[in-house]
Amino acid sequence: MSGAGRRWIRRLERCGPLLPLGVTGLLLLKGLHPGLAGFSCPLRALTGIPCPTCYLTRATAASLVGRFDDAVALHAFGPVVAAGLVVWSLQALRTGRLVPLVLRGWHLAGLGLLLLLYWAVRMGLTYGIGLQAFPLL
Repeated sequence: MSGAGRRWIRRLERCGPLLPLGVTGLLLLKGLHPGLAGFSCPLRALTGIPCPTCYLTRATAASLVGRFDDAVALHAFGPVVAAGLVVWSLQALRTGRLVPLVLRGWHLAGLGLLLLLYWAVRMGLTYGIGLQAFPLL
C-alpha cells in the first residue's frame, strides 16, 4: 500500500466510534423517516438487474426501528446488518477503536459468500422461474 493510502487508513482509524455511530444513526433516522433521500444502486440503474445489496439499506433501516417484517421482505440480511452495526457501535464506543479486535478477514469473506449465494437464489427465482424475489417498489 502506498504512503498516501496508509495515511488515509490511519486517519480513518482515528475516527474511533464516530464512523459506526454515524452510520447507525443515519440509518436509524432513515428508518424513522423512510422518505429521506438515499443513494440508488448504480448497477440496477445501468442494467436493471439488482445487485447483491439492493434493498439492504432500507432493510437495515427498518430493522433498526423494529419493523422486522418489512426488513426481511426487503432483504433477509437487514436484521443481521442492523445487529452488526449496533454491536460495532457499542464496541467502538467502549474501546475507541474503529475495527474490532475480533473481526477477521474470513468473517467478512464468509458473510460476502453468503450474501452472493442469497443474491443468486433471488436472481434464479426472479429471472429463472418467474417468482418475484425482489420487492416491487
